[in-house]
Amino acid sequence: MEKAVDALMTEEILHHFLSIFSLNTVNYKKLGDFENYVYQASKDGEELILRITHSTHRKLEELFSEVDWMSYLRKEGVKVPKVVPSKSGNMVESLEAGDGSVFYAGLFSKAEGKPISVRAPEFNKELFHAWGRAVGKMHAATKSYVPSADIVPRMQWDEEELLTVEKYIPEEDQLIVKNTKDLLNQLQHLPKHKNNYGLIHTDIHSGNFFYDGKDIHVFDFDDCCYHWFASDIAIPLYYSLLYKFKEADPAEVNIFGKIFLNSFLDGYRLENEIPGDLEKQLPLFLRLRDITLYSVLHKKIAPENRDPQLLVMMKAIKDRIERNAPMYLC
Repeated sequence: MEKAVDALMTEEILHHFLSIFSLNTVNYKKLGDFENYVYQASKDGEELILRITHSTHRKLEELFSEVDWMSYLRKEGVKVPKVVPSKSGNMVESLEAGDGSVFYAGLFSKAEGKPISVRAPEFNKELFHAWGRAVGKMHAATKSYVPSADIVPRMQWDEEELLTVEKYIPEEDQLIVKNTKDLLNQLQHLPKHKNNYGLIHTDIHSGNFFYDGKDIHVFDFDDCCYHWFASDIAIPLYYSLLYKFKEADPAEVNIFGKIFLNSFLDGYRLENEIPGDLEKQLPLFLRLRDITLYSVLHKKIAPENRDPQLLVMMKAIKDRIERNAPMYLC
């Protein structure tokens, strides 16, 4: 989290939200603070997830559109968290910070199952198949989604502020700025229709779902936006390769990539038609994720806080962006 936001996030703000959602104000656990502050806390013996968002990250209308879509997906049988209202009956609560900005909070049920590490034995074809099936089911459902009354639709993919890379990356990285603009222009010319474009999660990596041995339970819809379905297929592949192969032989990466995609797509097609031109589009969306990740790492992590492992990863990402090279050649 940026230092300026961290300075505003006080214990008083946290306890206000814990109280207004009727959560235990003594026994709670912080789970993360990269883009949002995420806590696990209990209510009537049930463990729930409290997420606190600063107004520099999301507008209030974006949070309402997120929970509207999540509620729709849940009604359609997609395994996503339940949105839990506050004791006032609100899906999103707000509180002004010391500088006049605002913190927002939402409460969600905890996903069933458990996290699966890329090093775990369960990170295998069976999991990849279930992963693909979950994404396919979500895409099939989103084709019929219409925002509820008074809900402002989520943003389009190209409204993502991280794509304005010159705001965050070093001034000398001009080749990255140029290649980003070229890629965005190329993507703008891709066809859009009901069967390949719609509201999607955009970030379904292994850190954003739990697995119960049969089904994938997806959470963290913070980045959902209107995007090509192919991006939701590229992202699982991207992060599986990134997390699993820190320093790997390209041949090994290629073998794993094929195994992953084959199993994932076998699961996907059980729930939804494979998007057309997927093979051509995947490299584009793998490159796009390199750009957004490079941008957010510069935004969120100050140079003095970057450890050697992160620096190696950022160097590899920068090299791929400058060469217009995807992480994996499909």
